Amino acid sequence: MNWQDRIVSDKNILIGKPTIKGTRISVEFVLDRLANGWTEQTLLESYPHLTKEDLQAVFSCLNDCVKDGLLVEIRS
Repeated sequence: MNWQDRIVSDKNILIGKPTIKGTRISVEFVLDRLANGWTEQTLLESYPHLTKEDLQAVFSCLNDCVKDGLLVEIRS
């Protein structure tokens, strides 16, 4: 999947945070919901304009960030 087709950044939308194309839903928002126990199904039911492909793009984007070392070091 080419996540760049679905994840965009525009300085005029949410201060440039990465969002799902055509929405004001940020990657951060999706990840926060999932981290707090929401399921993919709950997200899709709560935000019917989201698709499974949008969520896959979020995961793919995050995966690329981890592979490319764009995330900060996790300290214990």
